[in-house]
Amino acid sequence: MTRTGSRTTGRPTLAEVAKLSGVSPITASRALRGVSTVAPALAEKVQAAAATLGYIANPAARALASARSHSVVVLIPSLSNHLFIDTLEAIHEVMRPRGLEVLIGNYHYDAVEEENLIRNYLAYQPCGILLTGLERSEASRQMLAASGVPCVHMMELGGAELGGAGEALSVGFSQFEAGRAAARHLIARGRRRLGFIAAQLDRRVMQRAEGFRQGLAEAGLSAPELELLAPEPSSIALGGALFSQLLAQADDVDGLFFCNDDLAQGAVLQALREDIAVPGRVAMVGFNDLPASAHMVPRLTSIRTPRAAVGRAAAQALLTLLDGKRVAVSQLDLGFELMVRESS
Repeated sequence: MTRTGSRTTGRPTLAEVAKLSGVSPITASRALRGVSTVAPALAEKVQAAAATLGYIANPAARALASARSHSVVVLIPSLSNHLFIDTLEAIHEVMRPRGLEVLIGNYHYDAVEEENLIRNYLAYQPCGILLTGLERSEASRQMLAASGVPCVHMMELGGAELGGAGEALSVGFSQFEAGRAAARHLIARGRRRLGFIAAQLDRRVMQRAEGFRQGLAEAGLSAPELELLAPEPSSIALGGALFSQLLAQADDVDGLFFCNDDLAQGAVLQALREDIAVPGRVAMVGFNDLPASAHMVPRLTSIRTPRAAVGRAAAQALLTLLDGKRVAVSQLDLGFELMVRESS
């Protein structure tokens, strides 16, 4: 019997897949990676040959051969937030036709954990990296700058430098302006004692807080005593608890902006339990416009963020860099939309 496979591992090789399907190894590789330029019938033939042989690609060997892998790293701070799930889905939709693998790293809003992920993933020689936000440790900045790997930042705008390598490419929207829009909306509704409730106090949350404060200051309604800032992760349960706490501290509050929809949803449910009229007694505005918000009782007013559009545009910007081209706009602002509903 003729022995097939690598001499060292005994596993089927790409060359054997190519021979069985009657194509070149390069074409076989592209077909197995899902590159859209390979004809569907040919790709099906290659995939059938791979299945027959039991071939499994070796990304480490491929990276050594090309000095770069066919992987794109995406680093996000949470997998439990619907915001990032939508973003990841959009990134996959863009990367898959180019035959690029998406490696996901979740750093749980921890800069040290993100630093470790960056160090580990750079060892696999990714062809590109998508990062969430612009704030990270100095060690992370230095590693990214030294690697030369193309990077695009998501969810935030700004001219921050990447380890001194120049202006960082980013796709997102103004968190500051979103917070100010919430304040202006509540003020336009006749509310005058306006509070802000936040958790998971990362840079983007605090930018929203600054925007909200600015909106209040412009109307002469600043009220720092009506802020509750909790460092723990955002959740529906926490939203209900913080809502009750703030009303116990200041029973004259008549409008609230929440840094995330899950907090606002928890507050709406707690108001129902305590028989507090929304928006009669207190108006509420959330952030991100998560799917459940349009089905709360009352339906929740929220700032809709372009989470899928951000993922799509960031992935496309990274592909532009990988093609050796210049990205036309270094700070792509996709905006946001105030979804006015019954809660305000």
